[in-house]
Amino acid sequence: MADADVRIRVKILVLSDRCSRGEREDGSGPALVAWLAERGLAAGDVAILPDDRAAIAGFLQDACDGDAWNLVITCGGTGVAPRDVTPDATREILDYELPGFGEAMRRASMEKSAHAIISRALAGVRHATLIINLPGSPRAAVENLEAVWAAVPHAVAKVQGDPSDCATGS
Repeated sequence: MADADVRIRVKILVLSDRCSRGEREDGSGPALVAWLAERGLAAGDVAILPDDRAAIAGFLQDACDGDAWNLVITCGGTGVAPRDVTPDATREILDYELPGFGEAMRRASMEKSAHAIISRALAGVRHATLIINLPGSPRAAVENLEAVWAAVPHAVAKVQGDPSDCATGS
């Protein structure tokens, strides 16, 4: 199974108290759906939850414990405000973290904003699903996904069991 043979099946979860209550329209989910569509990928319905650690962890467990999704993208809740609990909820359910994703996202974001240094965005694996936590703003979510996208198909293939050697330089 080569990277090109893996069909990426994406689920998007938006974390926002206000969006979940209908007080604000979500812009991040549609921005990510459009970005993925430009690359030939269709995301499942965008889910929206409040910034609640137990609800986030439960959603991620459900999304990863079946075989419907092999990539789950969250956006929102990666900062340092008291309600920013997405990375904490994600860490609770991960089998292991992939620190290079968070490092790459912060490095790319630092070129645009000094505030990127406080991002706690991360990525990791549960079972055979890659989870990527992105910031909540539409622009930052897309920019962060762009920063790591070149590695996503390969990572998904590997967590799905691709036994081939990793080529260098790709």
